[in-house]
Amino acid sequence: MKTTETPPPVPAEPGAALAKTGVPAAAPPKEKKEGTVLNVFSHGILVIWAIMVVMPLVWAVMTSFKDDASIFGSPWSLPDKLHFDNWSRAWTQAHMSDYFLNTVLVVGGSLIGTLVLGSMAAYVLARFDFPGNRFIYYLFIGGMSFPIMLALVPLFYVVNNMGLLNTIHGLILVYIAYSLPFTVFFLTAFFRTLPSSVAEAAFVDGASHTRTFFQIMLPMAKPGLISVGIFNFLGQWNQYMLPTVLNTDEDKHVLTQGLVQLAVSQGYKGDWSGLFAGLVMAMLPVLAAYIVFQRQVVQGLTAGALK
Repeated sequence: MKTTETPPPVPAEPGAALAKTGVPAAAPPKEKKEGTVLNVFSHGILVIWAIMVVMPLVWAVMTSFKDDASIFGSPWSLPDKLHFDNWSRAWTQAHMSDYFLNTVLVVGGSLIGTLVLGSMAAYVLARFDFPGNRFIYYLFIGGMSFPIMLALVPLFYVVNNMGLLNTIHGLILVYIAYSLPFTVFFLTAFFRTLPSSVAEAAFVDGASHTRTFFQIMLPMAKPGLISVGIFNFLGQWNQYMLPTVLNTDEDKHVLTQGLVQLAVSQGYKGDWSGLFAGLVMAMLPVLAAYIVFQRQVVQGLTAGALK
């Protein structure tokens, strides 16, 4: 009886991995560098875009600490000395403090009213089926596409007939009406993604619709409220057209009106350093709000898209 001899194993090359059977495993294929050129190009575009956005902001802040001679003599150089008197002069002599206070009152009141009314309307449209539900929803959508320029003249007469012209509360009501369509559109989609089992459990425990909304559903919608609140804050803080038409009293001017008035007046006096200081004052709250709540804004946008 013949016995077959097993051939000795072939020695593997150095660095090659051996399989369990003793046969050297095949070397892993080299990763293909696909899309490298595209990634480099896209990152380059993002870097260029970031520079285009950041550089004007940095230059405005840097210029606000210069004197007028340095602004025109060496506009791109760092200030040789920090002139804090520019800020104090813009805050007191240019009445930026009054404009800032008026803006805080108007935007604060309108933002609270927009979020409360918008969240209530969005909750009803998202959670309850009733005749005319979709019609009301599409009315809000239509409000987003309506140009504000076409409504300025009739809006002026309506506000004037109601006795709300040149008043803080009248401007607050107009801001709320201006911001409601987008708020309802955004929060309706967000409330539809929230689980309905929690609200049903609250109803079983005897909670009313009002209590269920304010104590259960509204806290669950916090990411969406923060996101739409930031968007409304940016739009209302930088609003210029509506206060220009509806708020002609200089004592009740907001920041955007004050900056235009400061630019016109300082254009003849040559106080450009005070103008840049006032510009940075109006810009800082917007940047601070976005830096503080940027994570919540991203969470609110992504949470509204997932169920």
